[in-house]
Amino acid sequence: MHPVMDPVLQLVQVTRVHGQGATEVVALREVSFAAHAGELVAVMGPSGSGKSTLLTLAGGLDEPTSGAVRVEGSDLATLGHPGRARMRRTSIGYVFQDFNLIPALTAAENVALPLELDGVRAREARRAARAALDEVGIGDLADRFPDEMSGGQQQRVAIARAVVGERRLILADEPTGALDTQTGEDVLTLLRARCDAGAAGVLVTHEARHAAWADRVVFLRDGVVVDESGSLPVDALLEPGLLGGPA
Repeated sequence: MHPVMDPVLQLVQVTRVHGQGATEVVALREVSFAAHAGELVAVMGPSGSGKSTLLTLAGGLDEPTSGAVRVEGSDLATLGHPGRARMRRTSIGYVFQDFNLIPALTAAENVALPLELDGVRAREARRAARAALDEVGIGDLADRFPDEMSGGQQQRVAIARAVVGERRLILADEPTGALDTQTGEDVLTLLRARCDAGAAGVLVTHEARHAAWADRVVFLRDGVVVDESGSLPVDALLEPGLLGGPA
């Protein structure tokens, strides 16, 4: 599908083990995965399958036990903590399930923060923040604080923060989980539009109708990719106990 272009995100034989000995849990096991510019990839699987672990590794919020995570050709492990933090401020947009907004900052200040931390002048950062808030449909709420907004409005602020600037990779962890159906559809429309404009997107979801927005679907079970062709029925991949092995 993408014969020439290098992927924006690439996981190569990535394993992530938590704990040791009797408490050891293998969250991901030799997973290889890629997302290209212009592509939205949905990641599905039952609870505990490794979906969120995949995103935290892709976003440089955690490090693999073995294997490599590359964003735009850079191996995140070689960047060190400062380099990964800079990558998250400039290239990677992360939409968390619980928003992670700073209560003492207005919507515009929350969105502008990554740019300001990266050295963009305050006035320029606020201008970009307001443009991003306009894009997600809540430009009129720029001066409100998070506790003055609904859950749906807060999620839109979180998405504006994830897409502000020139983000090449957008990672979304169940971004519609706390939203009503219409707001959820609006959020997916925004993610799809960003990918159509050239970003790579990875969407973790348990909803088949949300996965329908993606170009392809990758299914995880017990930390292993069990299908990325879309040929297996969604119900079979999400139900515990089917396809063999524990849930």
